[in-house]
Amino acid sequence: MAQEWLERVHQHDVVPDHYQRNRRRLERDAFPVLGKRPLSEITAAELLTCLRRIEERGHVETAHRVKTLCGQVFRYGISTGRAERDPTPDLRGALRPSKTKNHPALTDPKEVAELLRAIDGYGGLPVTIAALKLAPLVFTRPGELRHARWADIDLEDATWSFVASKTDEPLIVPLPTQAVEILSDLYGLTGRSEFVFPGARSNKRPMSNVALKAALDRMGFKNKMTVHGFRAMARTILAERLNYPENYIEQQLAHTVRDTNGRAYNRTQYLEQRREMLQSWADYLDALRGVN
Repeated sequence: MAQEWLERVHQHDVVPDHYQRNRRRLERDAFPVLGKRPLSEITAAELLTCLRRIEERGHVETAHRVKTLCGQVFRYGISTGRAERDPTPDLRGALRPSKTKNHPALTDPKEVAELLRAIDGYGGLPVTIAALKLAPLVFTRPGELRHARWADIDLEDATWSFVASKTDEPLIVPLPTQAVEILSDLYGLTGRSEFVFPGARSNKRPMSNVALKAALDRMGFKNKMTVHGFRAMARTILAERLNYPENYIEQQLAHTVRDTNGRAYNRTQYLEQRREMLQSWADYLDALRGVN
């Protein structure tokens, strides 16, 4: 059942790296314990035993991720008539809480200005430079940026549509004029590739997951700034300095944002407000870049 869900549903909803990681998690941690059991017979206690084995290895976050994946498999089983319920909600509070890992990020405007000027002066590959310039403007997750596809980008409408890797929910990212300019220039270089940012060795694969980190390290920002840190940078400054509402920012970060009835907002929620916010953000970064 899990293999069917992976192949029919999950691999079409997330970026390839995310799909492979989740497949390995199930193969390594769930299949050996639960793989031969009929889905409809697996109890909450049986699932907890499986998750506790992961937890006892010290991999608490992985245990929570496997629990989430198992829940998705159970719900797929329910929808296809091969299971009656999902036992994962019964395990709420049964696992140790996972510790959130913080990514180094610059949030002081003076330091952000130095970073932006360093990116402008970086002498790396054009594709790497373009990715570094786009990262602070749209502040998506690093894997989403690396796996960006030209087919998902509409330069005329100034939008980028994809499925967020953590929530598996579709998202439309409005592109500020600065981002459209970067992408328009890049299209002449990589437009024949499926990927906006193809790898240095082959345009049939996305950029390496270490390329941007290595570039930031070479610019002198090792242990000060990560690619993921652009998200914290934007979230902090947009809220504290530009005074944008938290729900606009959270929606743009592709976090699960719910309305008063508990429903997740759809991908177009606050689209025009986020378009204005991202344009103001891009203009703010341009102004910082020019500050001495």
